[in-house]
Amino acid sequence: MDYRTQRDSMGEIQVPVEAKWGPQTQRSKENFLIGHEKMPQPLIEALILIKQTAAVANLAVGKLSSKKSEAIYQAAQQLLDDQTALMTHFPLSVWQTGSGTQTNMNANEVIAHFATTEELSIHPNDDVNCSQSSNDVFPTAIHIAATESVVHRLFPVMDQVIGQLEKLEKTYQSTIKIGRTHLQDATPVTFAQEVSGWRAGLQHTKQMIDSTLREMRQLPIGGTAVGTGLNASGAYVDAFIQQVNKKTGLEFVELKNKFHGLANKDALVFLSGALKALAANSMKMANDVRWLASGPRSGFGEITLPANEPGSSIMPGKVNPTQCEALSMVAIQVMGNDAAIGFAASQGNFELNVYMPVLAYNLLQSINLLTDSLRSFEEKCLRGLTVNEEKMAIYVNQSLMLVTALNAHIGYDKGAEIAKKAFTEQLTLKEAALELSYVTEQEYDEWVRPESMLGENV
Repeated sequence: MDYRTQRDSMGEIQVPVEAKWGPQTQRSKENFLIGHEKMPQPLIEALILIKQTAAVANLAVGKLSSKKSEAIYQAAQQLLDDQTALMTHFPLSVWQTGSGTQTNMNANEVIAHFATTEELSIHPNDDVNCSQSSNDVFPTAIHIAATESVVHRLFPVMDQVIGQLEKLEKTYQSTIKIGRTHLQDATPVTFAQEVSGWRAGLQHTKQMIDSTLREMRQLPIGGTAVGTGLNASGAYVDAFIQQVNKKTGLEFVELKNKFHGLANKDALVFLSGALKALAANSMKMANDVRWLASGPRSGFGEITLPANEPGSSIMPGKVNPTQCEALSMVAIQVMGNDAAIGFAASQGNFELNVYMPVLAYNLLQSINLLTDSLRSFEEKCLRGLTVNEEKMAIYVNQSLMLVTALNAHIGYDKGAEIAKKAFTEQLTLKEAALELSYVTEQEYDEWVRPESMLGENV
């Protein structure tokens, strides 16, 4: 490999000739050979957007010439437009400085490389990083990347799943099945009612996540190194916010207390907690689906899932609820990420939190995994789900919990006696009730009707 010699404030270093980055990126690349985790692409895209936006804002306040501002803007746009090659320019590990300084400099150096011409020299610090510090840029990038990922990726997929569940509700609104609590038989429900619980769970968690975006839309840009705003101005911040909203349409605002914005990461904890709620509801839905599909002949077998791939290397014809398992594993990972995010956010010291790369990595991974797994679950599981209405009817008719309908007529104790007699003597509820002479046949047929036990939400 051929190298070129470059110099920074620490001296000379060899950088690969084909690399678009500079000496500070190269130092980080060599000093942090830790793991395989790289900075996530949404974060890199947000950093590039910030540099582009800052160039416009710095022009507006007279800190950059129009030529330099335009060169930085176009270089950033060139990077954003080339999604195939983008990440080849950003090789740094997540496990680096806790402020993300080296990744901020990675962006500065790459953009300076693309913006520099024979006629115009662009400096990564003086020009691309003008009015900025890694300490306000990096948390701003996390906020932008997470907000964009939630609004443009996660929410549309959640709506897709909700829509499919609504279709199931409409199709099976009259299909009566046995309800279950404590994994034991309970009173009847419709399959539509059962599905409505899954659907409402997603709708509520979407509202929870959306409520966190009020905090995520507050950007600490302009705080620079410690929150005082040294080398940045109020006019610059105003111009930046105006431009970033023009580019994203996401209604970001300035976070007024920059000391809070640089040192505290409670907004990320808030969002992660809502994502954990989504993970919990998603796991509940996935587990319900695989319980209901268990069998097909020795389990509940109330629903059948699409046969997407062979389920066993030794048992021919076996099909497993793999989409449910994948979604459940994602939920576990999101819960683990939330713990890491909480720990990392608690470690702010004085004017800065220095756990930002791990915060960014885990938060964006949670959003990405939930997005992809919910999309897969809808497309490969819910969309092809079929209902065994005959099996559902059998379970309803043989359930002992239908006796609950008699409580209002003969009381709890007599109802319990009927259920116990039916269970121990292998009788139907009706046979047990008649043998005990607690009801007549006409009364039993009139009072014990599953369709009358469904409540008003049918």
